Amino acid sequence: MLDEVRKANKLKMETVKKNLEKRKIIAHYCETGEEAAQKVLDIIQDNSVVSWGGSATINTLGIKPKLAERDLTTIDPYSTKDPVESFERRRQSLTADYFLMSSNAVTMDGELVNLDGTSNRVAALCFGPKKVVIVIGANKIVRDHEAALNRARLDAAVPNALRLNKKTPCSATGICGDCTSDDCLCCNIVTTRFCSNPGRLEVILVNEDLGY
Repeated sequence: MLDEVRKANKLKMETVKKNLEKRKIIAHYCETGEEAAQKVLDIIQDNSVVSWGGSATINTLGIKPKLAERDLTTIDPYSTKDPVESFERRRQSLTADYFLMSSNAVTMDGELVNLDGTSNRVAALCFGPKKVVIVIGANKIVRDHEAALNRARLDAAVPNALRLNKKTPCSATGICGDCTSDDCLCCNIVTTRFCSNPGRLEVILVNEDLGY
C-alpha cells in the first residue's frame, strides 16, 4: 500500500472511530492485520465460549488456530459438512460469550451495513452473544449508507456467491440482480446505527485491505 494511501486511510479511520464511539460502539485503530489479530486475542478472556460468522477477514488474520491453543470453548459452524450439525452450531453461537465477524461496510458516519444469506451472522450482531468483535479493513470504509449498500451487494455478495458456488444472477454476471433465487445471499440487510448495550459491540479498524 502506498504511504500516502495509508496516511489517508488513517485519517478516515480516525473519523470513523469517533463516530462509532458516538453510537456507543467501542472502536480501536490497528496499523496492521497482525496487530488487529493480537487485539482480538487480548479482548477474549480465558474460560469463555467463542464463535464466529463466515468471514474471509477473520480467516485471513489466522485467529482461529491461536484460539485453539487457549483455555476456551469454541463453536465452529464451518468445520462440519453435515448441514444439520452446521445449522445447530449456528444456533448455539448465539449463546457464545464472544462472536467474531467482519462487516460488509462501515460508513464515515459510523454505521455498519451487512447483508446475509443464512443470517446467523447478522442475528448475532443484533442480539445473543455477550460481546461481538468486528474486524474491518480499510477497503470497507465508504462515504454513506447508499455506498455501503452498493458495496455489500457488489464487492461482498459477488465473491461470496462464487466462493459458495451459489446459483445467483450475480455469480453469472458480476452484478446484483436483486434476486429472490433459492441461493440468494441478500436475505437480510441490516444497518447497525446504535448500540443500546454500550460496550457489547467492539470494532477494530485495520489499515490494510482485508476480506471482501
